[in-house]
Amino acid sequence: MYEAIVFSPLAGAVVAGLFRKPLGPKPAMYLTTALLFVSALLSLFALYDVAFRGHEVTLQLFTWFAVGDFSADWALRIDTLTAVMLVVVTGVSSLVHLYSIGYMDHDPDQARFFSYLSLFTFAMLMLVTSDNFMQLFFGWEGVGLASYLLIGFWYKKPSANAAAVKAFVTNRVGDFGFALGIMAIYFTFGSVEFDVVFDAIAANAPVTPFGAEAAVPARDAVVPFLNWNVNAIELSAVLLFIGAMGKSAQFFLHVWLPDAMEGPTPVSALIHAATMVTAGVFLVVRCSPIYEHAPYAAMFVTAIGAVTALYAATVGLAQNDIKRVIAYSTCSQLGYMFFAAGVGAYGAAMFHLFTHAFFKALLFLGSGAVIHALHDEQDMRKMGGVWKKMPWTWGLMIVGTLALTGVGIPGTPIGFAGFFSKDRIIEDAFLAGEAGLDVGMLAFWMGVIAAFLTSFYSWRLIFMTFHGTFKGPASDFDHAHDAPWVMRGPLVVLALGAVFAGVLFYGPFVGKGQEGFWRESVYVAYEDHGDAAATDHGAAVAHDVSETETEDAAAIDDAADALEGAAAPAAVDAAETDAAVPDAAHAVVADAAHAADGGPPRYVEHHVPDWVLWAPFWVTLAGFVFAVLFYGLREGVGAAIAARGGPLHSFLFNKWYFDEIYDFIFVRGARGLGDLFWKGGDQGTIDRFGPDGVAAATLLSGKRVAKSQTGYLYHYAFVMLIGVAAFATFLLFSARGG
Repeated sequence: MYEAIVFSPLAGAVVAGLFRKPLGPKPAMYLTTALLFVSALLSLFALYDVAFRGHEVTLQLFTWFAVGDFSADWALRIDTLTAVMLVVVTGVSSLVHLYSIGYMDHDPDQARFFSYLSLFTFAMLMLVTSDNFMQLFFGWEGVGLASYLLIGFWYKKPSANAAAVKAFVTNRVGDFGFALGIMAIYFTFGSVEFDVVFDAIAANAPVTPFGAEAAVPARDAVVPFLNWNVNAIELSAVLLFIGAMGKSAQFFLHVWLPDAMEGPTPVSALIHAATMVTAGVFLVVRCSPIYEHAPYAAMFVTAIGAVTALYAATVGLAQNDIKRVIAYSTCSQLGYMFFAAGVGAYGAAMFHLFTHAFFKALLFLGSGAVIHALHDEQDMRKMGGVWKKMPWTWGLMIVGTLALTGVGIPGTPIGFAGFFSKDRIIEDAFLAGEAGLDVGMLAFWMGVIAAFLTSFYSWRLIFMTFHGTFKGPASDFDHAHDAPWVMRGPLVVLALGAVFAGVLFYGPFVGKGQEGFWRESVYVAYEDHGDAAATDHGAAVAHDVSETETEDAAAIDDAADALEGAAAPAAVDAAETDAAVPDAAHAVVADAAHAADGGPPRYVEHHVPDWVLWAPFWVTLAGFVFAVLFYGLREGVGAAIAARGGPLHSFLFNKWYFDEIYDFIFVRGARGLGDLFWKGGDQGTIDRFGPDGVAAATLLSGKRVAKSQTGYLYHYAFVMLIGVAAFATFLLFSARGG
């Protein structure tokens, strides 16, 4: 079954790609789509079988390579984390394939397009089913290749080619860090197998890094770099995350994402909802045993994620391309996922990844329906008032917007998908901040502000696209209509997910059912591993909480000792019953005590103050109100502000000038450095005084000597006389020197 899930898209890609001419476009489209639906249906059963029945498996297919002690198998690791990703990838991809049958109906290269789509899906499936870092890297690079092909699908457009190259080059920067991270892991643990590495870290087992004379505990292993000894786990975690930054378009390596809109709209939905951009989040969550013992790397992940969430939300305020607004929304939501993983809320990060796939694919495909109806128009300033022409698309995009902005009633099961997942991330960041993790509180406030901005620009998109007066050519408005059912059907399915995925899966992903759901696939923060009753991160957090907020010094030491597995149960009880210890510390200590007694990890009640629960609700409502005021009730206000410009609008419209800065530093800098070495070094120095100089000197001396060849005897006699004099002078000085 699992082999069919993974390799069915590959079979479709090969057949549609290699035999597209004899096969024809229609059979290629139907074949690839049918195979994707087979994978999607099998993935649903896999989720039920693995996550809810506990039938996790690892299928060894064959040995990939073995060189000395370095070997890697080709295996399919099917645990809950993989099963969730299988559903996301194949579910969204199958709907995108079906949608593309209508969207790409008039394109002359349909078979090639569907072949690329299936290849993309196969690469992502290889990534999420990998059992070791080398196989994961294979899928990682396969996704990068397929994204290059899809973004530049319309290769006759210079902008599409430039966007594809930009995405490819930017991701190579991140992938270089990822490759170094894999090297650091092998350097330290002597293996690239997940189980070997994760078990060694969890048990703090002795490892012998390459070149070391003696074994050391895994968490104490160091990697020499210049004059420093860097903790190996911290270094590996940071390098792996650099790879995730590139693939998931995080701050500094995000610049490729908006330009990826040059590809067909189904490509945008596939990249931004299910495949490429979620690969980085999956990597961090898969490596959660590493990040739990790399607190500084986890802080780095949290900070970058929080900054990305806020940055992308600010830029989305001023964009006019409908697809770019949604692209920056994706970038912002990925920031939420990363800072959730950074504070240890891995289940919440995956929960938001899961729900985000539904409503973000819905928004992208909905925008594609609008673009398709308006003859490829993407500028929202040339839209407006089309809701009467496209009621289905309008209603479905409203559903996607409600899910994206996280509309729901706190404390109740009433809400759209994003309400349950995004609000949970914000709450977990607050709890981390309360527990002493300063960057967690920073992420909380940035997440709340980003929620306000998300609401504003999302409703701005709705009002500019569907309401007010139409501002484009009248012929476009007259011919506008809802998409055919082959495109509308996937939108309806995605809308159902955007409405119900949050409330249905809250319990398994982040609620009381999460222990039986995730099992060992996601690191449980306070699971008993050897002598430690808690992770280093948990111990440090509880200790910081006690130091700053507990008045009883005895309770402080008892709580910290209990988390380190060194205290007696009585001390744990004393720490638990101390009234001065905050709720967050009680939860940490109670769970540690439970694990120390040999019990399995247990669910800790999730309690936050009421104002934290309601903060996202009120800022989301405020963003909606401002959008109504600027783009709903008074249609021209937003356009007038944009027309007036100003430094703030220019700053946001130009995306904080990242492209200009990178162009100046890297593009022009590289060109200037090349010119320096080429014109100044190669031509001005080496060529000038080397071959070109010798040739010029030879030519010049030859010309001067040629002037003496006049044919007059007295000229030759004079030259001979000079030669004799020079020779005599040489002999005279030589004799004196001797």
